Amino acid sequence: MQQNLPDRWHSASRVLHWSSAALIAGLFASGWWMTGLSYYDSWYHRAPWWHKSFGLTLTALLILRIAARLAFARPPALGHRHARRAAHVGHLLLYLLLCAVLVAGYLISTAEGRGVSVFGLFEFPALVAPFRDQATLAGTMHWYAAWSLIVAGIGHALLALKHHFIDRDATLTRMLGRRA
Repeated sequence: MQQNLPDRWHSASRVLHWSSAALIAGLFASGWWMTGLSYYDSWYHRAPWWHKSFGLTLTALLILRIAARLAFARPPALGHRHARRAAHVGHLLLYLLLCAVLVAGYLISTAEGRGVSVFGLFEFPALVAPFRDQATLAGTMHWYAAWSLIVAGIGHALLALKHHFIDRDATLTRMLGRRA
C-alpha cells in the first residue's frame, strides 16, 4: 500500500473508512431490531449469529484501520488550530467508542466460555475467563457505547457536511477520493 496522497486519502484508507461506516450502521440497526425479537421468532437465534460474525469482521477492519493510520502519513488536517484539535479529539473518541462496543460485544458473546463462530468458517476463541455477571455488565456497556458511537458518528457526518457546504474546504472530498 502506498502513502496517502497530500490532497486525498489513499484508496485503501477510503475503503476501510466507508466499509467500517456501513458495518457500524448495519450492526446498530440489526442490534436494535434484535432487541424486539421474541423467543419464537425465526430470527431469534440466527440474527445474533450474523451480528457477531459482522461484529468480528468490523473488529478486523478496525485493526487494519489502526495499523494503516499508524503506518501511513495522513493528509494534513484543514481548518483553524482549534478545529484541527477538535477533529483529532473527535476521531480519537470515535475509535475509543468503537473499541468499547466491540469489546463489550465480544464479552457478551463469550460469557459462557465458548468462542464465537465467524460465518461458520472458523471460531474465534473465548480469550477471557468468564466473570460474574459478565453478560449483563457487558450488555449494558454495549448498549450505551453503541448509542454513543452512533451519536458521535452522526456528529462526524454532519461536521463533514459542514466542512463541505459551509466552509467549502476539501475535508469531505478527500475522503471521497477527489482531489482537493
